[in-house]
Amino acid sequence: MENGAYIGDETGQTRIEGITVTNGDIIYQNGAVNGFSSHIAINTANNNNNNPDDPPPTVREKWGKNIEFLLSCVALSVGFGNVWRFPYTAFNNGGGAFVIPYLIVLFIIGRPIYYLEMVLGQFSNRGCVKVYDMAPLMRGIGVGQTVAIFTVITYYAAVLAITFRYLVVSFSAELPWSTCDPSWVDCVNSSFIGTIPMGNGTKIQSSAELYFQKTVLHKAESLDNGIGMPDWRLVLCLVVAWICITAILIRGIKSSGKFSYFLAIFPYIIIFILLARSLTLPGAWTGILYFFKPQWDKLLTIEVWYEAVTQCFFSLTICFGGLIVYSSFNNFQNNIYRHAVIITWLDTFTSMIAGCIVFGVIGHLAHVTNQDDIRKVVKSGPGLTFETYPDAIAKFDFIPQLFSVLFFFMLFLLGIGTLLGIVTSVITAIHDQNPHWKRWKVVLVVAVSGFCIGLVYLTPGGLYILDLMDYYGATFVTLTLAVFELLTFAWIYGVDRVCKDIEFMLGIKTGMFWRICWGIVTPIVVLVILLFSIIHYVPKELPSGYNAFGWCLYTVAVLQLPAWGLYAWYKHPGSDPISRLRAVLNPMSDWGPEDATTRAKYHSFIGEHEATLSMKETCTGSYVQRKLFG
Repeated sequence: MENGAYIGDETGQTRIEGITVTNGDIIYQNGAVNGFSSHIAINTANNNNNNPDDPPPTVREKWGKNIEFLLSCVALSVGFGNVWRFPYTAFNNGGGAFVIPYLIVLFIIGRPIYYLEMVLGQFSNRGCVKVYDMAPLMRGIGVGQTVAIFTVITYYAAVLAITFRYLVVSFSAELPWSTCDPSWVDCVNSSFIGTIPMGNGTKIQSSAELYFQKTVLHKAESLDNGIGMPDWRLVLCLVVAWICITAILIRGIKSSGKFSYFLAIFPYIIIFILLARSLTLPGAWTGILYFFKPQWDKLLTIEVWYEAVTQCFFSLTICFGGLIVYSSFNNFQNNIYRHAVIITWLDTFTSMIAGCIVFGVIGHLAHVTNQDDIRKVVKSGPGLTFETYPDAIAKFDFIPQLFSVLFFFMLFLLGIGTLLGIVTSVITAIHDQNPHWKRWKVVLVVAVSGFCIGLVYLTPGGLYILDLMDYYGATFVTLTLAVFELLTFAWIYGVDRVCKDIEFMLGIKTGMFWRICWGIVTPIVVLVILLFSIIHYVPKELPSGYNAFGWCLYTVAVLQLPAWGLYAWYKHPGSDPISRLRAVLNPMSDWGPEDATTRAKYHSFIGEHEATLSMKETCTGSYVQRKLFG
């Protein structure tokens, strides 16, 4: 009999190669198959409900078109990580000395994880928490990632609010940061072209820098006196940001899919306009050369590789759960491989273009201020976007307001696109665990919570808190949980099992490159980077209480793993602790495709594969061979 063929008999049963399907139950005739119990209750296509009074099973919402999924992933991955975070990370790590490790890391870590998460999300039609039905003991990974991604949401929304503030004031007759306020001392107009005069040891600051610090944020010198109160203008901007996000998401994934056309395509129109302007600025090529010319000595420092890995995570938005969630709304046989290749290459291309734009403007800034070393005119961190770039725009001799509007509108759209994806992952994680809750209520709760926490970053001490949360609550947590995610997917569930899932879903064989990366290279590199970050840990230069809070946040997120693991082990029936442990390391009975008929075929397909493996002669290292190569 051919794999997956159905045979009806006079008893009303359906037989699928050693499996009997009776009234919605699948019974294995030849005992248990690895990963499944010997009796698996699955509703068939013809009998969805054993009890007619029970509600029908919920069918997961789907994208309207495949192009909407593709564009939504583009909007998710191409965002703040590319235009806001990538340029200043590259600048802080030697320009070209960072680009080379970044491209290598993207090839051996970023793309493999991206494809892996998309595959498992689409195959299972589960979100970032429910996907761990493949190994319930590890479900806490998804919960911890949800904590991390909610942390990112809160400060990304705050950055979006600052971006919107700059967008609004860019429509002024004169850019407000182009000239100094009379109350500012040791200030030079950003519209001034020429060498900035230096006093007798006095630090001279541009009006763009002081505008960001004193007018926009009212930035505090330290946190010794607390974080202060948020600026009311930024609060209104934060309200606008969350209204935009809520309005798009409240109607579900199809609504956000429609907006993806604009959010993914229009920013590229602006990007190419800004690129054309950047390349024609005097001195631009000096900055671009710095961006691409590597400092070879820095390639040997692990700090640069550490930054490359963390930037890869933020740029592609991997190991946050968003990709798994977006893919879970796909049709089962969507060509996910093609989409993964397109998006990862596009993300890399966008990072390079954004780097050229920003470094071209930096080069122009150094040129008009007669600075030979461009490092002397740049502010690191968020200041690169909100201080250096506005400072350079103020020196444009042709309608600077136009290019300011274009830049901040592009940044605003990219931020909305990214936030839609990561907010959706949190909403889906909550809704998957509580499907009886109305989705719009979950959206409102997440939005209100995100808004309230986001107010913290808009205070005079907000940038210090942002840096703290980014380090402890996002980067550190993500790296830690990424190690366990890869361990689960590659060694508990198994690389070979993933490859068989791909074969069943897409009808394609998985090459050796993906197997080696998923099973060996990617987990080892991520583990090394995590160990490096722990060994070389340096607390933030903040009062000790803030660092303690950062560690508490990290602990809360990471302890989700053992807490949910113990819960799954405790709730599993049985008296033998070892047997219960083995059971919660194997897929749940309903693991597989969402459609019951397709799932029955899949179980038969996997049953044949497992039977073939069991007949192979065992040898030393057979577990490694089994998990990697089958």
